[in-house]
Amino acid sequence: MARTFHKTIITDADLPARETLPGNMLKDAEFLRLWDVYSPLLTPRRREIADLYFNYDLSLGEIAEQKGVSRQSVSDCLHKCRLQLEEYEEKLGFFQALREASLDCSRLLTRVTRWAEAQREKHPEWGAELDGLTRSLSEILSFQEPEEGNEAGKEGETAGQTPEKSSPNKA
Repeated sequence: MARTFHKTIITDADLPARETLPGNMLKDAEFLRLWDVYSPLLTPRRREIADLYFNYDLSLGEIAEQKGVSRQSVSDCLHKCRLQLEEYEEKLGFFQALREASLDCSRLLTRVTRWAEAQREKHPEWGAELDGLTRSLSEILSFQEPEEGNEAGKEGETAGQTPEKSSPNKA
């Protein structure tokens, strides 16, 4: 069965205050943060069981029935999976590094956006160029692919291609 996933790193800002979350929900959110980063390091069995539980929302009983094992076995597997992901983060620290890089990128994009808005007020004749910059920043911030017809598309550039390669007149 084919599925499309959009990866998003869940940050503390995306969650309600810790006091308002039930204990299991908080653990699940923390697990999913680590899952995004470290799931390829898990064994295929652990990865499949965690995927069925968290991404397909199957119950322990449904997974146990599908895999031909006990509910306790599934529960133990999920517990070991959680511990393993936490151990990876403790030793490697990739999630924390990604979080910090994401925050730095967000701060920089916010500064550039504010600068563009200030320049628009000072230099109205730059409107089209600033519109293109603002549009590109919005695409970056929303993790979307560039829309067709934007400035890069008008110049014949696509990801990984130079204008010469995408030109219909050149072979």
